[in-house]
Amino acid sequence: MGAATLHPVTVRWSVTIDCADPRALARFWAVALGYIERPPPPGFASWEAWFAQSGVPGQERDDGAYLSDPEGALPSLSFLKVPEPKIAKNRVHLDVQAGGGREVPWETRWERVVEAVARLTAAGATVLHEFRLDGRPDHVLMADPEGNEFCVL
Repeated sequence: MGAATLHPVTVRWSVTIDCADPRALARFWAVALGYIERPPPPGFASWEAWFAQSGVPGQERDDGAYLSDPEGALPSLSFLKVPEPKIAKNRVHLDVQAGGGREVPWETRWERVVEAVARLTAAGATVLHEFRLDGRPDHVLMADPEGNEFCVL
């Protein structure tokens, strides 16, 4: 690689998750992160109107689902339908930072993690492992309804 080029602004980015059922997985992650369905592009009253105007075939209109941060500050999420199932461990995963960070006293932080784990389990996630640090619980590895790993910390 050549010399690094400095950019005056950061680059917008999003996270895309391949899945079997985009709408169902988007509903789970909306609960997990407090996100909302991404509004249709400006000038369109609905995604259906945008699909029709853009020529997206009817059979492809359920191939994706899209979420955004209600404040518009955090990255958006896309869920895209793929034919193959997940077969290996994620190389990238999301951390749901429910506890508030290590600057929050452990008792408060862990109570928040436990509450988030209960809420996410009720929404369809599975607990895979509870990690300990210095003899006490630290964070929880979970899987979303399609088996994608994420941590609650």
